[in-house]
Amino acid sequence: MSHSEKFSIIIIAVSAFLFVILERIFPYTKGQKIFREGFFNDFALYTIAQSYILGIIIFGFIINYIDTATGISRLKLFTEIPVWLQLIFFTITHDFYIYWMHRLQHKNKWLWRIHEAHHSPQKVDWLSGSRSHAIEILINQTVEFLPIVLLGAPVEVIAYKGVISAIWGMYIHSNLNVNTGKLQLLINGPEMHRWHHTTGKGRNRNFSTKLAIWDWIFGSAFLPENEKATDYGLKTFFPSNFFKQFIFAFRSFKR
Repeated sequence: MSHSEKFSIIIIAVSAFLFVILERIFPYTKGQKIFREGFFNDFALYTIAQSYILGIIIFGFIINYIDTATGISRLKLFTEIPVWLQLIFFTITHDFYIYWMHRLQHKNKWLWRIHEAHHSPQKVDWLSGSRSHAIEILINQTVEFLPIVLLGAPVEVIAYKGVISAIWGMYIHSNLNVNTGKLQLLINGPEMHRWHHTTGKGRNRNFSTKLAIWDWIFGSAFLPENEKATDYGLKTFFPSNFFKQFIFAFRSFKR
């Protein structure tokens, strides 16, 4: 494990701890418990176990195979570009992809099957965003990191891009009562994203992850004034067991 990877893990862990504290001090939904229903699954199985296993599959097998087969990374196309500029480039381009992929997942019944797990938490907090089906992660993280590897970016870019994604994921799902004002027109935060996790009219809106500008440009933004987001989760049945949640995506459409 490289120095940048170790540093990234520390930053993510510290950030998680800070979100726990901040949610106690500035809660959007007051009285919400830290150890809510599904906490163990989300932390131990999704965040730690699944992430570790999928990391090996994505980097050790999928990306490594494609890189070996094509040899594109040997061209080192991005070697001379500053790390900070690479991070901006890869963050924006991947965020644009995620917006449209996310939007498609809400329209296509096959893609919704691998996305509905992410919408199943009935309490939204810093950890709930980690609940995602393995296939969804395989697809999105391969698309996220494959270009970085193929373009010959240094390992620091991979590590720091992972940190940005992890912290931003915790932030937009956090139970924080924040108001960023006009900044919400550009940068996505919990103000908009929590509406996306409700069972009401905001569910099929606010598909952006980092840059809210995609929602405003493409007409999917939803940010009502003087209303409070409530009733998170799914309207339909969804199992609580981690392994049953994985299998549930493959159930028959005839049911």
